[in-house]
Amino acid sequence: MRKSKIKKLLNNMCCNVCKHDFDEDAIIIKREEEDLLVLQIICPECGKSFGLALLGTGEDSVKDDEPLTFQECPQPINYDDVLDAHNFIDKLEKDWTKYIPDEYKKL
Repeated sequence: MRKSKIKKLLNNMCCNVCKHDFDEDAIIIKREEEDLLVLQIICPECGKSFGLALLGTGEDSVKDDEPLTFQECPQPINYDDVLDAHNFIDKLEKDWTKYIPDEYKKL
């Protein structure tokens, strides 16, 4: 997949740190297979690095006029979330593994 086509897919995306748009030079193709593309995107303004994997990248599945779109996401975890998780784990009983379904214990 050519970088110009990837740029069209990413045309709604910008850096979440400095809000700078990504240009074609910001995209580094790390791995490309039949229906998989792994990219590294480096913001040309602040240098923040992002990883992105695109599945279903065959010629029939990627159209020039359909850029990626974003959905509303939950807020990132914060200091209070980490403290809450720590307190929760700290209060678990010694036999806390009884709450893990058997199918996951084998992994």
